[in-house]
Amino acid sequence: MTSPSPVQTTQTTQTAQGARPTAPDGPAARQSVIPGAGPALRPGERDTLRLREAATADTADTEEPPRYAPEWLQLREPADAYARAHDLLDPLRIRLANLPRRAGGFVVHDIGCGTGSMGRWLAPRLDGAQHWILHDRDPYLLHFAAVASPRSAADGSRVSVETRRGDVARLTPEALSGASLVTASALLDVLTREDVDALAAACAGAGCPALLTLSVAGRVELTAPHPLDQEITEAFNAHQRRDGLLGPDAATVAAEAFAEHGATVRLDPSPWRLGPEQAELTAQWLRGWVGAAVEERPELAEPADRYLTERLEACAAGELRVVVHHHDLLALCRPSGAAA
Repeated sequence: MTSPSPVQTTQTTQTAQGARPTAPDGPAARQSVIPGAGPALRPGERDTLRLREAATADTADTEEPPRYAPEWLQLREPADAYARAHDLLDPLRIRLANLPRRAGGFVVHDIGCGTGSMGRWLAPRLDGAQHWILHDRDPYLLHFAAVASPRSAADGSRVSVETRRGDVARLTPEALSGASLVTASALLDVLTREDVDALAAACAGAGCPALLTLSVAGRVELTAPHPLDQEITEAFNAHQRRDGLLGPDAATVAAEAFAEHGATVRLDPSPWRLGPEQAELTAQWLRGWVGAAVEERPELAEPADRYLTERLEACAAGELRVVVHHHDLLALCRPSGAAA
């Protein structure tokens, strides 16, 4: 995901990693959200990764800034790493091992790389030399991702990186020529059906597999259950589907799209499991989750403020546990030149 530089982020109460957040004082707490954890604060805006319009030298300085804060991406990285479906790695390793060997190793395109968490998680779990091409809108994040990228694979082979600033234009097989793998994290749910079809067609045309992780599934479990849980979940899901975006339908739609292009597709669950040790992340997630629901259904504002206050108090007391359901998708497209 993309993100603004730190000076562009909205103000939020920062706590030490792993420390318990303090409970909110009132209804304004809903608005104290790290960009990316919840809805944009200006009416009619939405945090999305833009795929249709590549940034150019003429537009790079005038386009509206991205709205995903590095603080949010860093805060969620440990939970993402723990949640990803590790069982998808073996079939991916087998596919990569069967590719023709190249002098520079595997070429991996990481779409919307953000702070580079996908590369830090995946590269050390794969054998063989790798060259990662990191795509993001934000030059600060690209710099961070490049500097913090892993330098060696699971077997000690070299890992190198390059960065490409700008939104990813419509992907084509030509754009992915030479790619061994396409990866992304928390991407599919901010795409439209047309975007997903284009992504599947490009990967199929290039004959490269895709590992697309952490797509929201539209299901949340909180302890203890509350009468408003379902209403807020439904409002949040409706917010995710604004403007034709796929939201919680994304993983299923993507699986169908890749299958239609002849890929072997596997969907595995990858839930966040948040407890007292993840209190800071849970608090930010709660504010964003409830804030998006209220943005979608303003009539929920008053009861949602009370709900959020209760949930944040439970979080601060170490009594709240949350499961946020996601899906990971592995699509093994037919290698280029394979028989239909």
